Amino acid sequence: MGLNDTPAADRAHIGFFGCRNAGKSSVVNAVTGQELSVVSNTKGTTTDPVYKTMEILPLGPVVIMDTPGFDDTGGLGSLRVRRTLQVLNRADAAVLVVDAAAGMNDFDRRLVRLFREKQIPYLTAFNKSDLLPSTGRSAEKENEIYVSAVCGDGMGRLKEKIASLLPPDDGKFRIVGDLIRPSDFVVLVTPIDKAAPKGRLILPQQQTIRDILDSDATAVVVKEFGLRDTLEHLGRKPALVITDSQVFAKASAETPQDVPLTSFSILMARAKGFLADAVQGVASVGRLRDGDTVLMAEGCTHHRQCGDIGTVKIPGWLRGYTGKKLNFQTCSGGSFPEDLSPYSLVIHCGACMLHGREVRSRVRRARDQKVPITNYGVAIAYMQGILKRSLQIFPDLLAKIGG
Repeated sequence: MGLNDTPAADRAHIGFFGCRNAGKSSVVNAVTGQELSVVSNTKGTTTDPVYKTMEILPLGPVVIMDTPGFDDTGGLGSLRVRRTLQVLNRADAAVLVVDAAAGMNDFDRRLVRLFREKQIPYLTAFNKSDLLPSTGRSAEKENEIYVSAVCGDGMGRLKEKIASLLPPDDGKFRIVGDLIRPSDFVVLVTPIDKAAPKGRLILPQQQTIRDILDSDATAVVVKEFGLRDTLEHLGRKPALVITDSQVFAKASAETPQDVPLTSFSILMARAKGFLADAVQGVASVGRLRDGDTVLMAEGCTHHRQCGDIGTVKIPGWLRGYTGKKLNFQTCSGGSFPEDLSPYSLVIHCGACMLHGREVRSRVRRARDQKVPITNYGVAIAYMQGILKRSLQIFPDLLAKIGG
C-alpha cells in the first residue's frame, strides 16, 4: 500500500456471496475490470475468500471480497462456508449472486436472512441473464438486477446500485479532530522500539497526525523520554497529550494535571465504536479469579518481539495487578473465535487494521455471550490508576464510572 492509499480498514467492504457456479467470481471480475478471481465451470473453484483493495467509480476506495460457494459440502466445504460467514462480519454491503435460470434456492434464502439479521444492506444480482429467453425475466424489484458477467450487461447499473447501498462519507471517522480546535498544539508520545515498523510510524500514529493536520492544528511528535523537556519548552500549554499505552504511566507522571491526557488505543476504540463497551468491560479485571482465561485479541498479524505488548506486557501487568494465576490465549487477524464462553475477559487491541463493522461484530458477539470486552489502552490505564484521567476528554463516559 502506498503512503497516499486509503487504509483497507477505512474502505467500504463489499462482499459477493452465493452458491457454487452462480458466477460470483465472474461478476466480481466484471465489476472490477480485473481478473481478481479464478473462473471455471468446475464447482467450488473459489476455495478461500479473495480480498482486493481498489478504486471503483462511482464507489471510490473499496475492498472487494469474493467468497466460496455457500452450498459447499464435505469437511473442506464446511470450512469454506465458515470462512464465508466470517466475511459477513466485515461487509458494509452484500451482493447475492444467483443463477438467473435456476432462481433462488434455500442457500440463497439463508444468506438473505443472515444479511437481514446482521443489518447488512444487500441486493440480488441475477447472473447469466443472457441465457434467459426475452420472456424469462420478471420485473426487477428495488434490490434486484439482471446482469451478465460474460456479456457485461448491467455492470454499470450494478455498480450504481451497490454505491446506493453504502452510506455517504459524512466525515464521522475522526480520531481526535473533533476534540481540538484550529491552532491547538497536540503532543504525541511515540516510543520507537523493536516492534515499530522500520522507517515509519505505526498506523494509529499516522492517522492521528493526519487528523490533527486536517483540523488545522499542530502535531508535536516526541519519544517517551522527550516529553518532559518538550512540555517545558513548548511555549504554550498543549490542548492534549496522546501517548502510546505502553508508556502511559510515565506520560501521566510528566504531564501536568491541567493538560488532558489519553492514548492512541483509547482514541482508536472510540473511532471504531467500542470505547463505551471497553470502559464498561474493564471493571471485570478486578473480578478475575485463579484459573480464569483471558483472550488477547489483535486485529493484525505481526512478528512478535521480545516484550510484545499483547502476549508479554499486558499479561504480566494483569498477573501483577490481580495477584491471580491467569491463563492467556491469543488470536490475531480474522481468527476471532465465534464461541467466547471459555474466556472470562477479552482484551482487544486498538483495531486500527480492522474495519469498523467487524469490530462492532466482535463486540456484539461478546455482549451477546455475556463475556466482558475491553481494549489495550483502557486496560492499561485502569491497572495503572489513570483511567479517569485518560477519559476526562469524554465527560459522558467519565460520568458512567463515577468520575
